[in-house]
Amino acid sequence: MRMPFDNMKKGYAAGQRLPRWAAATAAIILGICGACGPAAAQGCVAAHSDQPPMDAMLGNAYESSAGGGPSWLHNLTVTIGYRVFSSNQYFIGTHNIARPMNRRVENHQNIWDVNVNYRITPRWSFIADVPVFQGTRNQVYPPAGVFDVAGIGDVAVGAQAWMFRPPTESGANVAFSASLKIPTGLNDATGTGLLRGQMVTATSDQSLQPGDGGWGLVLGTQAYKQIWLHTMMYFQGQWLFNPRDTNGVATFRSQPGQSVMSVTDQYLFRGGLEHGVPKIHGLALSLGGRLEGVPVRDAFGSSNGFRRPGYILSIDPGLMYSFWHETISVSGPVAMDRDRRPSVPEIQNGTTGGDAFFADYTIIASLTHRF
Repeated sequence: MRMPFDNMKKGYAAGQRLPRWAAATAAIILGICGACGPAAAQGCVAAHSDQPPMDAMLGNAYESSAGGGPSWLHNLTVTIGYRVFSSNQYFIGTHNIARPMNRRVENHQNIWDVNVNYRITPRWSFIADVPVFQGTRNQVYPPAGVFDVAGIGDVAVGAQAWMFRPPTESGANVAFSASLKIPTGLNDATGTGLLRGQMVTATSDQSLQPGDGGWGLVLGTQAYKQIWLHTMMYFQGQWLFNPRDTNGVATFRSQPGQSVMSVTDQYLFRGGLEHGVPKIHGLALSLGGRLEGVPVRDAFGSSNGFRRPGYILSIDPGLMYSFWHETISVSGPVAMDRDRRPSVPEIQNGTTGGDAFFADYTIIASLTHRF
């Protein structure tokens, strides 16, 4: 889907700014970004998969201590999420390499995400996810400049089913979901940069593109189990299957096999413990692990073209506060292990490890309302 606004269709050179409304409607899901010098492979790991809100999952297990009642009593649940991060740590494979400030690439991303869950029966729900993205990339290699892109990402619609009818006597349940990812997001945004003393128009980096240009299938699962007192184990997993090979969008890269963008699979897994804080009505703390990234090869179809495969493993602390029909949640995943793996063309070219700029941490916040 093409946005009818010029500033949603192209990047911006240094000194130009997006209108405030565009920056306020930003979103893409997951990401760790980077780049490098003109003679080496560029790197930016970015997973655009949506993340199911944990409070909606845990609400099926027990009644809200704030009086809003369990989520299975509400037909409609809407979550508005926000994520922000800046990538400035340069990696080759798993090695963090120090680079001078004038050779760094700053990749800053804002994310807004609207997640809808409409309960059809106590077990079955209709689900939809609408991401909106705004990202800024300040790159020093030609074409040098500040690229700024905003737009709606790839929308996903589907269904979710709980294995057991909630509420369960055991205090445990497992849900499975399947969604169709629709290529509504812009995938060929351009911007202007300085090349050999002249301003030229070039394709914005893959990490800034709100969409990938391919139809996909998102399979997910989430589970919880109450173990003792007010403590609960949780798990979430999601894989985006993108069978399309490349989307035909030129990258203007000189490395063999990387002239067009790849349409990649993406994944996200997280799990840990959530505990209600004693004597503080409606407050719960969580601590777990988080793994997200882009695989070297897709599960289905070919994996040619330019992509930045790799992963980031994070420790994932967070908190939730529930009151009435609302839940506010905040988490701050901190990177513990990062790896930029070589892509299929890089392996064919004899490259043993890719390069990327990664973020040290991410801030994620959401507001959920149960109607």
